[in-house]
Amino acid sequence: MRAKNFTYEKSGVSIKKADNFIKFISASTKKSKKSVEFKNIGGFGALTKLPNKLKNPYLVTSADGVGTKIEVSNQLNKFDTIGIDLVAMCVNDLIVQGAKPLIFLDYISVEKIDTKKLKNIIKGILKGCKLAGCELVGGETAEMPGTYSKGKFDIAGFSLGIVEKKNILVNKIREKDLILAVPSSGLHSNGFSLIRYVLRKKKINLKKNSYLKKELLEPTKIYVKYVLELINRKYLSACANITGGGLEDNIKRIIPNKYCAEINLRKLKTLKIFKWLKNNGISEIEMLKTFNCGVGFCLIIKPHNFQKIIKFFPKKYKPYVIGKITKNSKKVKLSGKVSW
Repeated sequence: MRAKNFTYEKSGVSIKKADNFIKFISASTKKSKKSVEFKNIGGFGALTKLPNKLKNPYLVTSADGVGTKIEVSNQLNKFDTIGIDLVAMCVNDLIVQGAKPLIFLDYISVEKIDTKKLKNIIKGILKGCKLAGCELVGGETAEMPGTYSKGKFDIAGFSLGIVEKKNILVNKIREKDLILAVPSSGLHSNGFSLIRYVLRKKKINLKKNSYLKKELLEPTKIYVKYVLELINRKYLSACANITGGGLEDNIKRIIPNKYCAEINLRKLKTLKIFKWLKNNGISEIEMLKTFNCGVGFCLIIKPHNFQKIIKFFPKKYKPYVIGKITKNSKKVKLSGKVSW
């Protein structure tokens, strides 16, 4: 019997394309590397040097994805911003602990390697790392025929940061602290399954709607630069990244027992895209538990630090007061209604 000429290539996996993609990443990261002591991309593991002058450092880790925002990216054939979202979702969680992001790794799984698509994703990741002040040191690209349908993919990110023990943002919230809202850039990377459901039910052609095309792929804002500045100056009691679950669920995660975050929803400065969603059949309750509704990040501060803090933010992202900390067994109390 004649031997069958079975190959990995014939099964749907191209080692050559994968190797060429790794070479592209390696060449791209050389421009941004802080240290050339070790070659990380393409190796078995990534090495990084810890910052000097830290007396009692703690490492902080975070892993996240961008959910079904990738489906919008696929639909519009635009992949240069989704990598920024991926970095943002990870590093914005790190700074909640007070940590400075150091390194980032990505995981990209695809049905078939599309070099142009993957290069654009990596360009976005590199831009996100630059904005966050961290370094892309490695990752994994998995070509998985039979697992994904044609053209489909998924991405995940992993970040590591470091913080001096005395700067860890824990157990610093007190009664009468102010709660500040830092504006979002838009939808960020949450609620896209609901958005896509609305588009289907309303029979909206996304490709022909220039407003929605722009808004739905607006990158998640990276708050690292501003928040680290405030941490270094000891201006923060705590902070929260407002992602899936909205304002209430995310604020709740940082409030100690016997304290309560009282928030006046009338003070929220929402954005046009959220008004559009509200006007297209989503209730206020659903909006608040699904989307950031214009608040991408929250700061909890001592009242006397307010004027000092706002000067560190550009006009578009200037924090404003939406509530205060009180003594109460209920961790979050919402009052009023959003002015959509």
